[in-house]
Amino acid sequence: MPKKVSNYAFIDSQNVYQGTKYDLGWFIDWERFRIYLKNKYRVTKAYLFIGFIPEHNDIYDELQQAGFILKFKPVLPNGKDGVKGNVDADMVLQTMIDYQNYDKAILITSDGDFYSLARYLYDNQKLQAVLSPQKNRCSTLLRKSARDKMVYMDTLEGKIAKRKSTA
Repeated sequence: MPKKVSNYAFIDSQNVYQGTKYDLGWFIDWERFRIYLKNKYRVTKAYLFIGFIPEHNDIYDELQQAGFILKFKPVLPNGKDGVKGNVDADMVLQTMIDYQNYDKAILITSDGDFYSLARYLYDNQKLQAVLSPQKNRCSTLLRKSARDKMVYMDTLEGKIAKRKSTA
């Protein structure tokens, strides 16, 4: 009997949210996205790295109900009029903590800070894909390290975007 494949997704939530909203012009339907990851990449665990803002508990509940494992990071004022919850180190650490537990990793980000992680996973045959919402703004370093494993989310709107209401 063949071994059951267990792939894990590691998602830079702010990067994905910003990239789909501002660069692609649509909102991600997180429930549809989780189903897509399961069906397309056989993802058994999907970590979503996200800044924690107490007023957003309802959003966090929805994400957990959709099947994501939330990894919170405290947020800090970003100097403009918003907040920043820098999750990069946490995402890299979790990817390496779980390294022996998954067959392949799917990284979901456009951030060049993940260049070394993507390269290490690629070189060790542990990288299934890097999904980037920002085709035009995806880091050149990330593209170089992921090579043929890059997938751009601009082609996924029909599969994972929130459906427009008809009301």
